[in-house]
Amino acid sequence: MTLYSRLGLSDFEYSQIVKRLKREPNELETYLFSAMWSEHCGYKHSKNYIKNFPKTNSVCPDENSGGIEIGSHIIFFKAESHNHPSAVEPFQGAATGIGGIIRDILTLGARPIALMDSLKFGNLDNGRNKYLLEGVVSGISFYGNCIGVPTIGGETNFDNCFSSNPLVNVLAIGIANKQKIVKSIARENCIILLLGSSTGRDGIHGASFASKEMEDKQEDKLSVQIADPFMKKNVIEASLEILNLEGIIAAQDCGAAGILSSTSEMGYKGKCAIELYLDKVHLREKDMQPWEIMLSESQERMIFAVKPEVKDKVFKIAEKYCIQISEIGKTTKGRDYNLYWDGKLLSSTPLEVLNNCVAYELNAEEPAYIKIQKNKILKENDLSAKDILELLKSPDISNKKYIFSQYDHTVGNRTVLKPSKSSVSALRVKEENTFIAFTMDSDFRKVYLNPFEGAKCIVYESFRNMTAAGFIPDGITDCLNFANPEKNETAYAFVKSVEGITRACKELNIPVVSGNVSFYNETDETSVYPCPVIGMMGRVNKNILKNSVSDDEYIYLLGKEISLNSHAGGSFYQKLFYDFLGGEIDVIDSAIEKKISNAILDLIEKNLITACNDVSKGGIFISLFEILYNSDIGFKGSLTNGIKSQKLLFGEITGRYIISSKTDIENELKGYNIPFKMLGKSKKDTLEFDGFSFKIKELFEIYKNAFETELKN
Repeated sequence: MTLYSRLGLSDFEYSQIVKRLKREPNELETYLFSAMWSEHCGYKHSKNYIKNFPKTNSVCPDENSGGIEIGSHIIFFKAESHNHPSAVEPFQGAATGIGGIIRDILTLGARPIALMDSLKFGNLDNGRNKYLLEGVVSGISFYGNCIGVPTIGGETNFDNCFSSNPLVNVLAIGIANKQKIVKSIARENCIILLLGSSTGRDGIHGASFASKEMEDKQEDKLSVQIADPFMKKNVIEASLEILNLEGIIAAQDCGAAGILSSTSEMGYKGKCAIELYLDKVHLREKDMQPWEIMLSESQERMIFAVKPEVKDKVFKIAEKYCIQISEIGKTTKGRDYNLYWDGKLLSSTPLEVLNNCVAYELNAEEPAYIKIQKNKILKENDLSAKDILELLKSPDISNKKYIFSQYDHTVGNRTVLKPSKSSVSALRVKEENTFIAFTMDSDFRKVYLNPFEGAKCIVYESFRNMTAAGFIPDGITDCLNFANPEKNETAYAFVKSVEGITRACKELNIPVVSGNVSFYNETDETSVYPCPVIGMMGRVNKNILKNSVSDDEYIYLLGKEISLNSHAGGSFYQKLFYDFLGGEIDVIDSAIEKKISNAILDLIEKNLITACNDVSKGGIFISLFEILYNSDIGFKGSLTNGIKSQKLLFGEITGRYIISSKTDIENELKGYNIPFKMLGKSKKDTLEFDGFSFKIKELFEIYKNAFETELKN
């Protein structure tokens, strides 16, 4: 087998490299191309599609992270995946995922202020899935807590398709003065500095590892990076101080493909040549080969292109924080990427070729399973009290205190809504005397059945989460998790999901500020369901709704009622009770979504409602139950018009909210010309509806403890 084949390059890709170089690459250059033309770095199966995402009103959408302007500041935020590493080494994989996404916002000069996560695991009746969950959660909490950045919320879901391929998506949020932003565009006549940990062999081939199907080989373990959050804290503070100096031209973090990607992208964007002296890189292992130095993904490293006259100031800052720093190269006139060792030229590669891998068109024809699943009919059982208890006990639904209690969500004194207490996680922007909110959402079951409408539903679910807490959406980041894009089913799901997200963002007039694509989330045994994850930012409208209901308040449903003929395909209860995935999903009505949202924001501004929760996973029952649980109150009324139907109680159709009010606001609601219905009233100690009666405290205990009980059994 040829070297390029062993490194993951196809015959076609190698032939394109030879054609563009007009020669054969040498051994070192073959290693360079294997990383830069990998899926993880080159986005060769996705870049033709994600370029169509709307960007209007975003800041720096083509940088490591994009953002939204808030007054004289920019809120930068980005989601990233660390799926493959977390499947092999869950603690280190998740921890370095946090470290990497922190660097993406840090490189722009943004101080990290919060983290979120979206986690997917196989069912908890499998011991390995429990091991993966505990390792991932420990890795996230360890890293975030050590660097003093709060993890303020997220989501955790379960399905057997994730047993061999857990999805670990993390989101970082940072704030920067808009006059102090540093981009990744180098200029001629700069020196290149490497700041941070010494370079070792950990993480070599990490980019290639994340660009193929999982194989469970020892070499995969060696591709996982090692986290050092204590060093990262110093790197954060030193970098922010450095980036505040005059004469800092560009900055990049050493993420995927390490020094190679960071420096080559700098030169490519800045239309200048790069000269690197690899013998000047500070190492922690002897006898490292040039290609190992270039591809190492050792953590906690930053690259700066600076004017020569500012070098001494940068070195003094590094010394102040006890961090190693090396001058490893310079920028010059030209467009080549030149690598040296002891003055000897090892390779000279055109940056245009190195940074522009092939771009594939995907075979996005609708696969047969879409129509087959759509036409499946679920014959449901009548609703029983046992069904309600089983739903509350399920790991997807039950309270995740076990997870979020491991995260310090208060450090930094910005968090104003605690995890699980609201549909969003809210932060105080002290610099602008205002509030912002974030949410992370996904719905892989609906995307599997209808990728276009399912992806739209996720964006609108985030939109409803914002509305329910009193926020207006500003923009999204995405993490697009899919299986092998070379396969027809995956290609179709990916392309249609991108189109669905694009449509939703255009309808809501919000940009995609940043994002990530993660392909090849599959093994020989199984592929993950297509799983786009949306992270949305919003700004407060007038007031924040904190969801607190007292006794004897009025409870209303806003939005259309579900009927026995409604489309509820992909609803969670189908999978839970029947291991069934089929039927048509409910589709978005953008006009009514906006109309109801505006009504809710107006009601919050008028202080006419005390709580609001959108109807999503678990249907109207779970939406109401979450409000009751957070308020320690019960309910008496009707949710299904007396019909004992799983679909009516648990079915998921779009554009609906549960709200509460201290007074009867029926006349107020009529004025908005939106569908609504009074369901009942809050009541102490009991939950009574449609012939069912429960002691509410007993249900609260089940909901509170079921997840940890399942995990520990």
